[in-house]
Amino acid sequence: MVERLDSTFHALADPTRRGMLACLACGDKSIGELAEPYAMSFAGASKHVKVLERAGLVSRRKVGRTQMCSLQAGPLAEAERWLRQWETFWSARLDQLETLVAADRKDA
Repeated sequence: MVERLDSTFHALADPTRRGMLACLACGDKSIGELAEPYAMSFAGASKHVKVLERAGLVSRRKVGRTQMCSLQAGPLAEAERWLRQWETFWSARLDQLETLVAADRKDA
C-alpha cells in the first residue's frame, strides 16, 4: 500500500496532472483534449497521463486512432483514508492551541 500511496502522491504533486484529473472527473477525454488547456504537445500530455496511469488514477483505451482516458478514483480513496488518520492528530493539536490561547487571554 505504501508504494501505491507514493505513486498517488507523486502523481498529485503536479498541478497539470491534478487539472487533468479534474477534467476527467467530468467524463472520459482523449489525450489531445487533456492537453488543450495547457497548450502542450500530445507527447507532453502523454507523459503526464503515463504518470497518472502508473499511479492507477487513469486508465487508457484505444477508440479507433484516439487514446481515451478514464478516471480511476480508487487510489484517491486510499489516499484520503491515509490522510484521515492525521485529522484526529491535528484536531487534538488545534484543541490544545485553543486552550493555550484562551488561558493566555485570561492572564492578560
